[in-house]
Amino acid sequence: MNGTSESLIRTPPAAEQAVLRRVRRWLWAFVVCLVLSGLTAFPLETETRWLAELATGPAAPVTDHLPGVLEWIERIRDGVADTGARYPFLAYGTDWLAFAHLVIAAAFWGPIKDPVRNIWVVRWAVLACAGVIPLALVCGPLRGIPLYWRFVDMSFGLVGVLPLLVVLRALRPLDRAAGAATVAG
Repeated sequence: MNGTSESLIRTPPAAEQAVLRRVRRWLWAFVVCLVLSGLTAFPLETETRWLAELATGPAAPVTDHLPGVLEWIERIRDGVADTGARYPFLAYGTDWLAFAHLVIAAAFWGPIKDPVRNIWVVRWAVLACAGVIPLALVCGPLRGIPLYWRFVDMSFGLVGVLPLLVVLRALRPLDRAAGAATVAG
């Protein structure tokens, strides 16, 4: 120990290390889902064509009972294809959507590296997930999105917030201890 900052680094106890490993696993799962969500925003025309083929092929027994869903999927496929053919520059908006997902995923490098110090990123992401619901409820009707599809959209916010809440709950004692150490030190 030579008095450098290295001598100030504390090795966490085994229980704390186990919590941090679990937190990092949840954060990595969240990041992987964000990246996948972002990457799927690029090939929309291909994806909507595949979805329509699935709905009329292997999933036909399901969509036969939900004709409104099949009609909506086909409308989306046709709308994306027509828009791509006539106005390809509009896809630039979904390119930015994809980029935003990737940037948000990159923001989680801080919490993965030091979850306690960067807990604010996790709290911010919880707020972002909560924001999905009013966005879907307000903008969905303005854009003619069916109610059942808005529920699909809102489910992304609900599913996304679950691992974040697990992370926050696991970090709560460590965050309190770090706060107490800061006040005492």
